Formats: sequence, C-alpha cells, structure tokens
Amino acid sequence: MASSWLLIENGTVVDGTGAPAAAGTSVLVEGDRIVKIGAEANADAVPRGERLTRIDATGKHVLPGLIDAHCHMTYGESRSEEEIDLYTSPELRTLKAAFHAQKVLRAGVTGISQPGGSYYIGVGLREAINDGIVQGPRMTSAGRYLSTSNSLTDWYPDSVGVPEGSIGVLHNTVDGMKDEVRRQVKNGVDLIKLADSPYGTYQAFTDDEMKIVADLAHQLGKKVTIHARGSSEVDAAVRAGIDWIMHGNVMSDATISRLAESGTPLVPTLLLLANIVDFGPKVLAPAPMRDGMARMLDQTGDSLHRAHQAGVKMAMGTDTGFSVAPYGEWHARELELLMTYAGMSSLEAIQAGTQHGALMLGLDGQVGAIVPGMLADIIVVDGDPVADIKVLQDKRRIETVVKGGVVQVFDETALRRSWPHDRGQAYSVTDLTYDLVYGEPGEAGNGDAHETGNGELDASDAEDLVADLQHRETSARLC
Repeated sequence: MASSWLLIENGTVVDGTGAPAAAGTSVLVEGDRIVKIGAEANADAVPRGERLTRIDATGKHVLPGLIDAHCHMTYGESRSEEEIDLYTSPELRTLKAAFHAQKVLRAGVTGISQPGGSYYIGVGLREAINDGIVQGPRMTSAGRYLSTSNSLTDWYPDSVGVPEGSIGVLHNTVDGMKDEVRRQVKNGVDLIKLADSPYGTYQAFTDDEMKIVADLAHQLGKKVTIHARGSSEVDAAVRAGIDWIMHGNVMSDATISRLAESGTPLVPTLLLLANIVDFGPKVLAPAPMRDGMARMLDQTGDSLHRAHQAGVKMAMGTDTGFSVAPYGEWHARELELLMTYAGMSSLEAIQAGTQHGALMLGLDGQVGAIVPGMLADIIVVDGDPVADIKVLQDKRRIETVVKGGVVQVFDETALRRSWPHDRGQAYSVTDLTYDLVYGEPGEAGNGDAHETGNGELDASDAEDLVADLQHRETSARLC
C-alpha cells in the first residue's frame, strides 16, 4: 500500500525541545510520523507515484501541536458545580463532549489528558477519537476523582450525598479506595485522579492512602495524578510515587527540592485562576472568589519561580471546561501565564506545552517535538510565538492543524456555536427586599443598583450569586 506524504516547506521550526527556532526549514512526514527535517526534507525524498500534500509555510512558524494535560471534557462549560454534576443527562454530556473535542483540536491542541470527569464519558470519547468516529485531539482519561469527605469534589451536604453524576466519588477507607481503583481500571481508564483539599490548606489523604492507591494503580499498569495545591500534599505525593502533580500553588523550599530531585512533573494549571482574576468582572464572577484567587496567584508566583529555578519539570494544563475557561478558547494562554508566574522563557513555555505533555498522553518520547521518528502532530502559525507567545491564543493565526500526519479540516461555522450543559435555575442575583426598592440611594443595602460603575456586582451581591459552599469560600482566603 502506497504511503501518504506531507511536506511543510520553508517555515521557521520551533521544535518543542527548547532549542532555538530554525528559519527556512522544511518538515517531511510519511504516514503519521516525521521522517526528515531540514535540507533532506524535500519532494525528491518522496517515491514517485506516491501521494504528496504540500504546505507552503514561508513566513510562518511551525510547532508541535499543543498538549493540554488538564482538560475536562465532561464539564460542559458550566457556571456552577451543580451544573457540572446534576443537570445534564449522561447521554447529552457525551454528545456535548464529542462536539467540544473539535473546538479543542481547532485551537491547535492535538493532545489532552482528562484528569477526572463524570461517569466513563472520557473513556468513551477517547475510543471514539481513536476510531475516527469523533474529530478531536489524542486523549487519555481518568474516571471520577477519588475523594475523601475532606477533599475536592465532596461538595454537597451529607443529607444530599455524592450524586451519581458527580465528577468525584467518595471513599473514606483504604479498602474503598482500592476497590474504586480496581473498578476504574476495569472500565478502561488511563489514569487515577486523587483529589486532595480544595485550596491546599490541609492534607486530605494520608501518606499511606496516597501510596497504597499509587502502588495499586501502577501494579495494574496505570498512572496516577493528584490535585494538590499545598506543600504538604505535594510533598506526600512525591514520596508516594504519584506520576505527576496538578497545581503546586504553595510549596516550601524543602518540598520543591524533593520535587525537583524526583523528576516528577508539575502541571501548575494557572488558567482558571487567572481568567477569574483578570476577566472575572466581565462575566460577574463573585468578588470574594476573585479576591481569594488573586491572593493564591500571588503565592503561586513565588512558589513556581522557585520551582523553575530549582529545575522542576512543568507541563501545560488549563482546567478547561468551566464557563470561565471554555473549550477551544484559552488553552494557549497557559503558556503566557507560565512565563509570568514561573519565569519561563517563551521557548521553555512552548516546551512545557508540547514535549513535556507527552507523558500525560502515555506517549513519552513519541509526541510533542518536531524530531524524526515522532508522531506528526504539528501546527502552522501566522506569527512568531517566540517573540510574542500571545499569537498562539488567536485561533485565526493557527492556520493549519496536523494530527498524525493528517491535515485537519473543520466546519468553522459550526464551531462558532456554544453547547453548554443545562443551566441552573436562577431567579435573581440578589434579594428583592423592600429597602432595595424603596430605600435611599447610597445607603448600604439600599437603592436600585448594586453595581459598580463598570457594570460589576458589588461584593455582597457576588456572594449571593455564587452561592458557594462555606468551606470552599473559607479555604480560598489563603492570606
């Protein structure tokens, strides 16, 4: 059977390894693999009679496709935890995830890892993408987060419990945790996700629990990751042998030293925090949440700069899936944030967003770099991301997306629409009191409008709008 060939000619190649850009460089692909780069990559290397597609990349930059190691395809661009967990059927969640996968790929993200989601939708979506039924990035997936009563995803009061549609599943005993690992592995997950405390103010899993889960998952041939924002959780996760760590917002020097020495990658996942802090007023994000996340970002910047200086390996993750981080919109902003909050150069940030994400796809050494022998996941960009990393955030400038040697074709009109999860039933964003209607303007709690001059709700109304759990709001205040 004749091979198919792809020749990307005369571009400036940023290969994802951290090496400087190489201008006037061509890349030759046979089937799904890169075979030649540079002077040897030309049409003469293609056997006569075999099909060749040519892309003129003159004046363009050629990069590996981005890898988002923290992308939640089942979240449905929800505005609240209740929308994520309760209001949309498994059938619709699955269809919406398949639709949204196209948006992610169109943004130049050719690989994702889903560290937790509802049901086994991620497993099904992965298989549909692999079989060519759904257009989307390469994908690995966890099942539901493994939680304790003190950790992320046990959101609701005990009288409600943990709904079947929740992104988390509750186990407070080692036997229960081991049972859950076995069930998830049976159902086809690539990795197990542990959910420690929401904002890193304490350690929700014991050291022994982490190690037992990690050891069992590894015995069964699977990887393990963890939501760990605080120093104690990160340190315990490293000692437990967890394969990569999400967040690491607040870390001591000792924890950073252990993390660097272990070689365990860190996925800081700054986008959700930064979008709420920087753009939250545009979507009326609650003021207490914005303030808490701003304080967390300040502390994160200190921790990540020290971690970067210590040689901690970092990968790109975005927490995409929320209404404030919708699919296909903001993935590449994480690279800008790694430069700001970790002190990376643009080449280092690109490496974090490409080569360093290969582990999370189960393809370490096979994807994430433009090197002969690698899988041909490539993007052609109108602009220079080394000089200005922000060009990757503009989908219009990502002119060509190649996955596995195949140039992707998108229905641009269809991908402009939104298909979120069912919305929660809200009657207002504040209480309609007598004083609100008839009180004197300017008095606290009175008057017609509870807005600032730019259309933003004030802090008291924002608290009403979020209707968040008390323990989450308290945990956000890390000062």
